[in-house]
Amino acid sequence: MKRVWDISPPVGPASPVFPGDAPFQLHWGWTLGPECPVNVSTLTLSPHTGAHADAPLHYDNAGAAVGALDLEPFLGPCRVVHAIGCGPLVEWRHLGHALHALPPRVLVRTYAQAPTGWDPALTAFAPETIERLADAGVRLVGIDTASIDPADSKALPSHQVIRRRDLRVLENLVLDQVPEGDYELIALPLKLVTADASPVRAVLRSL
Repeated sequence: MKRVWDISPPVGPASPVFPGDAPFQLHWGWTLGPECPVNVSTLTLSPHTGAHADAPLHYDNAGAAVGALDLEPFLGPCRVVHAIGCGPLVEWRHLGHALHALPPRVLVRTYAQAPTGWDPALTAFAPETIERLADAGVRLVGIDTASIDPADSKALPSHQVIRRRDLRVLENLVLDQVPEGDYELIALPLKLVTADASPVRAVLRSL
């Protein structure tokens, strides 16, 4: 039997979001009782809450919304690479031990243990690392922090490489229990036809 790793953080009122972004809220519109047969809630949240896929629209006004994206990059063989404690940027040298015969998807673990709150000192990708992963045939990159760029970045250079090289990105993954190695990734975004991102329920399966 194949083993499954859930690499999605829990989503709820305690979920950290970028400062100024919409926090998770749940309102009960209907509640089960003598006059109502069901519970029905209304959610308000940023699509960047929890594990999520960015769409090109997030960093390009002319980019596609998340609901228009091909699902193939979000499903298939991937490699988890550890770069724990590597510093502010994941550089090529931090990945060098695990770059042989790369699959089309690469997820990078930077935390020894994922934080429970907002981390302003999150580790991001160096843009040169994204360029070289794209050169190696990688189509999707993922990370266990809230962004592939530093939290205070205004230029978003790694997002711009993603845009130019037409890669896909997953952020806010939880890789604490996942050994380095190769897996099957399943992390499908919702078909949100006008949104700049979508939450995903990201899982890994043993090959």
